[in-house]
Amino acid sequence: MSTRSIGDTLKSSSPADKLRWLGLAIALLLVDQATKYAASTYLNYGERRAVTGFFSWTHLHNTGAAFSFLADAGGWQRTFLIGVAVVISALLLRWLWRGVASQGRQIALSAILGGALGNLTDRLLRGHVVDFLDFHYAQYHWPAFNLADVWITTGAASLMWVHTKYRK
Repeated sequence: MSTRSIGDTLKSSSPADKLRWLGLAIALLLVDQATKYAASTYLNYGERRAVTGFFSWTHLHNTGAAFSFLADAGGWQRTFLIGVAVVISALLLRWLWRGVASQGRQIALSAILGGALGNLTDRLLRGHVVDFLDFHYAQYHWPAFNLADVWITTGAASLMWVHTKYRK
């Protein structure tokens, strides 16, 4: 009789699974880049178009990290943030390729990788990240963000949840 836990039964390490997780990360990267292209093409820089009373499409550039951290650092932050993204992406690829995690962990890692690659692509090609999602209430605005940020955030939250749920 097997004594494997639920977390063990969800493990995936076949070559097909490894390619599936990499494919998911690439698909998320492509969706991110397509939406950034649309925002850059159909909106002028700085333009906001109301969609609802609490959400607008916008077209902004962020030369810094989350919440524009380091945006006014004078330019050195681009190289630094590219380096960080390359190192993190390499680690994520290694973890995905090892395939020793549960499917939930693999999905979370794929999401984080897709987001990291999306923002890395922006920094390499444009020198900044394109942000276009603008949530607001009255005069209060959440800092604009993009789908890569969504992938990273939901992937990290999912990774924490899976770790807590299946911790041995």
